[in-house]
Amino acid sequence: MKTRTFLLAGLLAALLIAGVASYYASSHPDGLEYVAGKTGFLDSADEEPVSTDSPFADYETSGVDNARLGGGLAGVAGVLLTLVIGGGLFRVLRRREEPTTVDAG
Repeated sequence: MKTRTFLLAGLLAALLIAGVASYYASSHPDGLEYVAGKTGFLDSADEEPVSTDSPFADYETSGVDNARLGGGLAGVAGVLLTLVIGGGLFRVLRRREEPTTVDAG
């Protein structure tokens, strides 16, 4: 029971950080974009990123006009997707216990 409580507390913390703390995140560019702007190669990209069709591109949620709310929703979706994919992989790849045999004699 303690493991389940620990996992649920961790999930709740991750959801709170992704959904609520992201509301207070900086709207300034991340470190790579900042350095690219300072050194002058930010505008030298030839094409748009491949992921622009994603519903969560650029840490936002498509269809949500409020940038902070969209960022929070994208964070929560990321946490839940990570949980589903990681949990699924864990179930598929976990080591199966060998069935115990009972001696008849």
